[in-house]
Amino acid sequence: MSGHSKWSTIKRQKGAKDAARGAVFTKLGNTIAIAARAGADPDTNFTLRLAIDKAKAANMPSANIQRSIDRGSGKLGGEQIQEVMYEGYGPGGVAVLVECATDNINRTYPEVKLAFSKNGGNIAEKGAVAFQFDHKGMIRVKGGGDDLMLQALDAGAEDVVEEDDESVIYTEKADLAKVRDALKDQDIEILEAELTYVSNNTVEVTDADVARKIMKVMDALENLDDVSNTHVNFDIADGVQVD
Repeated sequence: MSGHSKWSTIKRQKGAKDAARGAVFTKLGNTIAIAARAGADPDTNFTLRLAIDKAKAANMPSANIQRSIDRGSGKLGGEQIQEVMYEGYGPGGVAVLVECATDNINRTYPEVKLAFSKNGGNIAEKGAVAFQFDHKGMIRVKGGGDDLMLQALDAGAEDVVEEDDESVIYTEKADLAKVRDALKDQDIEILEAELTYVSNNTVEVTDADVARKIMKVMDALENLDDVSNTHVNFDIADGVQVD
């Protein structure tokens, strides 16, 4: 299964830096608000539980988390947060999905479009890119090896990809909660769990100049407050410098 990529590692490192300076709280709050639209109780709303877990891992204050839940469930009034997906292509023709959570599409769309066009990419029509991705559950855990693979597959996972001292476990979208809870019951350390979009085919980028241009697009998108997540079909080959 595609999806194991250098961009995933870079994005996680960037997320850690953003979390360290609190810059990530707006994005996390919007994600919580979106999830809370389906119910404010994390015990019965698994998507909300995942969003809260991610916020806590970034040390988001409990008061901020509760405010986001109240906002999404309508308790605070005002403009409702809505979820929207934009599709586009970066340099080299790589495919990009951009998940946004926004209270003003008239602000968000031009910002996303500019992030693409200003950095050598272009926004695409709805459906032009999304067909290249599958909506999956993703669980990142500590460790690897045959035992972990068997435990994950027995729990209902589809695939396991080892990354250094961690493993990424993919599930059907509907099986994410079941598999995550089964792994937790077996005392497997779970680093993160979320719904994601996994590309069907990976484009390997071997040219350093193209790689740097792609990273400029991705950085511009990730720096937008309304962008909650990005999903790509590229991988940067080992040895290609992007700094």
